[in-house]
Amino acid sequence: MAKTNFQYEKRQRELEKKRKQEEKAKRKLEAKHHPASEQEADEAGYETSETDTTAPE
Repeated sequence: MAKTNFQYEKRQRELEKKRKQEEKAKRKLEAKHHPASEQEADEAGYETSETDTTAPE
């Protein structure tokens, strides 16, 4: 039976961990450049556009 390549598996785990850390750092940077007040305004505008505009009864 073939042996498991532990070094390859370890390297893959390390690369995945590094990728996740880079994504997290990127999200933090984006959040820093876009204050929460802007995000709340965007969300509020998005919610109002979803309201049902059917004819009144």
